[in-house]
Amino acid sequence: MRNLIDEGITRLCDRYGLDGFTIRFAICIMGSFPLNWVLKRLPDKRVNVKCFYIISIAFVYLFGVLNLADGFRTLFISSTFTYLITRFFHSSFMPHVNFVFCMGHLALNHLYAYYIVAADNSDINTQVNITSSQMVMVMKLTSFAWSYYDGTYLSKEEFETQLTKHQQDRAVKKHPSLLQFYAYVFFYPTLLTGPSFDYSDFLSWLNCTVFSDLPESKKPQNRYHTAPHREIPKSGWAAFFKVIQGAAWMVLYSILPQYINIGTVLNTKVFMSHNFFWRIHYMWLLGFVTRLKYYAAWTLAEGSCILCGLGYNGYDKKTGKIKWDRVKNIDPWGVETAKNTRECLEAWNMNTNKWLKYSVYLRVAKKGQKPGFRSTLFTFLTSAFWHGCSAGYYLTFATGALYQACGKFYRRNFRPIFLQKDGVTPRKYKWVYDYLGDYTIKLSFGYMIQPFVALNFKDSIRAWKSAYFYCHVIIMISFFMFRGPYAKQVTRFLKSLQPQEIEKQKQSKAEKEISQGAGSLGDIIKDKMEYEKQTETQTSAQYSSEDELDPLERQEMNLGIPNIDDANWDDVKDDFKKFIGEYNDWKEKKGLEIEEENLSKAFKSFRQEIADTANNAAASGRKMSFSKYSPKPVSKKED
Repeated sequence: MRNLIDEGITRLCDRYGLDGFTIRFAICIMGSFPLNWVLKRLPDKRVNVKCFYIISIAFVYLFGVLNLADGFRTLFISSTFTYLITRFFHSSFMPHVNFVFCMGHLALNHLYAYYIVAADNSDINTQVNITSSQMVMVMKLTSFAWSYYDGTYLSKEEFETQLTKHQQDRAVKKHPSLLQFYAYVFFYPTLLTGPSFDYSDFLSWLNCTVFSDLPESKKPQNRYHTAPHREIPKSGWAAFFKVIQGAAWMVLYSILPQYINIGTVLNTKVFMSHNFFWRIHYMWLLGFVTRLKYYAAWTLAEGSCILCGLGYNGYDKKTGKIKWDRVKNIDPWGVETAKNTRECLEAWNMNTNKWLKYSVYLRVAKKGQKPGFRSTLFTFLTSAFWHGCSAGYYLTFATGALYQACGKFYRRNFRPIFLQKDGVTPRKYKWVYDYLGDYTIKLSFGYMIQPFVALNFKDSIRAWKSAYFYCHVIIMISFFMFRGPYAKQVTRFLKSLQPQEIEKQKQSKAEKEISQGAGSLGDIIKDKMEYEKQTETQTSAQYSSEDELDPLERQEMNLGIPNIDDANWDDVKDDFKKFIGEYNDWKEKKGLEIEEENLSKAFKSFRQEIADTANNAAASGRKMSFSKYSPKPVSKKED
């Protein structure tokens, strides 16, 4: 079939010597803004009209602008599987089966892109594009399956005790119609680059219930007749500000890679002709240049979501301002000014962090228990393989795990030196610690992401070798200092420089003298000292000195990078034994036979529901309605 849009873009690129994929990508990203201006003005209560509009534009993007019929097939397979399995497979294994299928389908495309398409340079950009779209969709589909499971399969007690507040708020209690579901997964402003968002957020925006806290004075008024106010507030200036930011990042990315690129690093003869300090700073600049394309894409996508109202995140009654950060995925300023590894990871790819935390990290843990080694391992592997199968991803994430451990070493032992006795108030030279932290993070992350840019193992090692593996050397020294045979002496020396610790030791010494020379008061103080010592030992073994005993809601797993410093081999063995025990219990209870029966029921329900719908349509003299098909929700848990 002739594609007029594709032919027009091809002629334009050939005539002016433009890069075809870049032009197509720009058309989809920038074209979303005028299209969202229309979407925003569709009648608030005409939900089906809005869904048809969203899907139609997505089809224009995929079939017309990008000419990706195969890409649509890929996305359609994953999304349709999720829709069917969540609707018909009534089992506690449903979200796990859906997760394995979606990730497995993505893995196949990653492997295909890496080993087959990479040999054909003419198609590599196209393949990478649809794979990136599938990565976004995997987050949507797996989070939807868990949200639907939470809302329909869990009992009231399980819902209140096993889920975090975040998970409870995003539970889906009614299965959507096909039209609404496809509008969610093919939402065109975020189809290519993300960010991902939960179905509950999409549904509340679609029905305009998310704007319920907005006062009437903030809702747009019609200039020409007295029709009801539109629910979606004005967001033009907020979106325009994001467009300016995104355009600035885009301009920088179009210029800087000509001068700063991975090719220079891998050109050993040229790169090694410069001194060591020049080379490590060049790596930092290369990391910055690499991030620019993500800053541009995610900032523009966020602006597009703000324009159509999806970015709305509440109204502040005190300030009278509207928050537009619901789908915020990147904080460039936070990334570039981070003073430690944790701050940098928290500001980067925020929605992927949420997905890994709430759909993987907390889900792998046994119900009612704190996540352990099993959760950490599965999240790390999920994150690395979600990004792709290149060795560079695994090298980067593994090094990031070591960074987190070293970050805790230095934060626990050096930061208190620059604070007053209260452990909060900065001392005179606290700015030196902050500056060094900022500078160190810039250089160390520039080194760490070289494999992420180079991708293959050989080039990754070559890039690190050109800097003499200096960050890995520092990591080894740090582990030797704080986990080696002289760790106690090093820690004791650094504590002797910490005002808070010095004050604590003075107080402890005074209490000890009183306990030795007084009567009942001395016994009380002695008991107090023993209790504090025992509590401090237990706490420091698992948590950093500045952290509290966090509930599940505060568990962190940024980009799936584990915290090696908290690893305990005994916990690993216990987790493995529990996993084997759980499997044996499931096997003894004939779990496989039960799931086979559930699958059979799912298939029968599917056939029956399609037949009933067709019969009803024939009896009424109408065609089967794509938009009206909305199955009944599951009202109770089924095994």
